[in-house]
Amino acid sequence: MSQCDLVIFDWDGTLMDSVDRIVDSWQRACSELSMAVNCAESVRSIIGLSIESAIDTLVPDMAPERVEPFIQAYRSWYLERSDVPTPLFDGAEALLHELKGQGYQLAVATGKGRQGLERVLDVSGLRPLFDASRTPSEAASKPHPDMILQLCGELNCQPGRAVMVGDALFDLEMANRAGAIGVGVSYGAGSVDVLRSASPKGIIHHPMELLELL
Repeated sequence: MSQCDLVIFDWDGTLMDSVDRIVDSWQRACSELSMAVNCAESVRSIIGLSIESAIDTLVPDMAPERVEPFIQAYRSWYLERSDVPTPLFDGAEALLHELKGQGYQLAVATGKGRQGLERVLDVSGLRPLFDASRTPSEAASKPHPDMILQLCGELNCQPGRAVMVGDALFDLEMANRAGAIGVGVSYGAGSVDVLRSASPKGIIHHPMELLELL
C-alpha cells in the first residue's frame, strides 16, 4: 500500500465512538413515535447508511408521511437529547496528525447528513486535518461508489491510490465498487467476520495500526 495518496475515513464507529448514541437515538425516536423499537443489533447493522436508506432497510413499510417526523425525532435525540457520550476513539486524532505529517491527503465519507458532519467536525476540532468530505447530501449513499469517486476527482487521486477505512461492510463494498483499497476496523459497529467477507486489504484493531498497513 506504499502507492497510496489519499486516506478516506468513515466517521461513526471509525473515528468517533458514536455507535451507542446512534442506537439510543434511533430507539428513542421509535418509542416517541409509538413504533416498534428495533433491537440494538439491527440498528448497528445500518450504521454507515444515509438515514433514508437505513429507514428503508429497517422499517421498509414506514408510511411516507411518517418518514420526515421520524428523521426529525432521531436527529433531535442524537444532536440534543441523548446523554450517551461520543468521544473520539483512542488514537484517532494522533493517527490523523501523523498521516497529515507524512503528506497524505485526508477525507471523510460518511452516512451522516452534511449538517451533522459539519457539527462533529467543529466539535471534535478535526476539521483542519481534512482536505475534503462527502455525505449523502451530495452523493449516493453507501455502498454506491459515488462518495469515493467524487473525492478522488476533487483531490486528483486515482481510485486505486485511495484507501477507504471503515467499520461497516458498506464502507468496504463501496471501496470495492470504486476500485479503491478497503481497510476494516474491528472496534466499531461491524463484526470481523462480516468485514472479511468484503476481502479488505486488512483489518485493524486500533486506529494507529493503520500506519503499519500504509
